[in-house]
Amino acid sequence: MIRVAIIEDDARLRRVLTEALDNAKDCQRVGVFSDGAGAIAGVPPLTPDVILMDINLPDVSGVECVAQIAPRLPDAEILMLTVYQDPETIFQALAAGAHGYLVKPVRPERLLAAIREIRSGGVPMSPGIARQVIEFFHRAPPPSRAAEAAPPEVALGPRERQVLEFLVNGLAYKEIADELGISISTVATYVRRIYEKLHVRSRREVIARYRNSAEKPPS
Repeated sequence: MIRVAIIEDDARLRRVLTEALDNAKDCQRVGVFSDGAGAIAGVPPLTPDVILMDINLPDVSGVECVAQIAPRLPDAEILMLTVYQDPETIFQALAAGAHGYLVKPVRPERLLAAIREIRSGGVPMSPGIARQVIEFFHRAPPPSRAAEAAPPEVALGPRERQVLEFLVNGLAYKEIADELGISISTVATYVRRIYEKLHVRSRREVIARYRNSAEKPPS
């Protein structure tokens, strides 16, 4: 059984998502939340396999929820369900720790297929979202050339260097935000820019680059 938690503020859509999961033979609904604060406190103890996350929550944004929940549930897969298709929001969510991104409305059968796909290691995305991500990587130079063309100490600004050092040292987005006196969504924006400049796709790649080699993050 795939254990699934729902974070969605729209009551009608919560019912649709709940019914879809309850009617699936291989999924188990373990929690339903209507706001970000409740999700941040309540989701980690449930240890879901998959988290369905809305972005437009009434208190804490879905991106901030992802940033706070993902480090506490490293084995969980987070699937964004949202109407937002702008590149800034997409990359903020992915940089914060999301593993998939579907645009509402989503048919129940497509939702269940995405849950199974993400749990098996796939990256479900709506076609328009996938195209934006692909176009972003097409614009980036090959990694082998990028290292020569844009060394971190030259490419990154002072604040980006601070965020990079915190990332390498294992701090969560919330901890970085507290250290620098900025919001979690602003941290996510810096992280996205760092990923773009260093031509990496995840925190794991950043850590692998600096901890498993002679390179050190700029200070």
